[in-house]
Amino acid sequence: MIIDAHCHAGHGDGFTGPWDTVAPLARYLRRCDEAGIGVTNLLAAFHSDYAAANEEVGRIVAGRPGRFTAFAFVHAERDRGRILPMARRAVEELGFLGIKVHRLDARISREICEAARALRVPVLYDVAGEVSAIELFAAEYRDVDFVIPHLGSFADDWSAQAVFCAVLADRPNVYTDTSGVRRFDLLLRAVRRAGPGKVLFGSDGPWLHPGLELEKVRLLKLPPGDEALVLGGNFLRLTGTARRRRAHPRGAAPAPVSEAFSGTR
Repeated sequence: MIIDAHCHAGHGDGFTGPWDTVAPLARYLRRCDEAGIGVTNLLAAFHSDYAAANEEVGRIVAGRPGRFTAFAFVHAERDRGRILPMARRAVEELGFLGIKVHRLDARISREICEAARALRVPVLYDVAGEVSAIELFAAEYRDVDFVIPHLGSFADDWSAQAVFCAVLADRPNVYTDTSGVRRFDLLLRAVRRAGPGKVLFGSDGPWLHPGLELEKVRLLKLPPGDEALVLGGNFLRLTGTARRRRAHPRGAAPAPVSEAFSGTR
């Protein structure tokens, strides 16, 4: 099973660019079929009302529960005071598996970290190059797993990404994804220094080609077991508690991992 841990979906309510306008999935899904990607974790597009945006993503997931999972997008400042209820609605009622935060909205807050701790879900936080802050919140919340996409900078900030490789190796609760990483040798460095257990495959679709992003992982030429971790195993492990809750919301016995995505290939 290949899991794309980072793809956007649904409508934004701005027209700055594709990222806050619309994230259509039809072409993306055709490309996934060609590449053999069987499960996709969805995140909302940028939006002024993430509660509404998460509901739209929830409807997409509900339409194909074996094909899609999702993380709840929140805004640290605009949603202040209601982060936990928003995340609880997404996780416990919509079946989402984690929380998404973006620095271009606002910096991550204790409220977000406390919500992730309470719900026992990971946080996907795009730090937009501010890698120095990772040491602070990762140390304060050692029992929360943080996925920092793009090796810390979608903007291809080489210095930030290089520093992040060391943080990734040093902090046991810090992970990354492969989406949008253009400097291949830095991706190789991250895997070698931190190990394949700290890296998740992600595409940042639908705007980036999932097959192209997948090929970068193939080109790392990892042993089969290590590649399997990157391509899905790490995502399954980080979201295990939330997936068991999703499969058995009334407290029934947890299903084996192999049954968590029924209907996928």
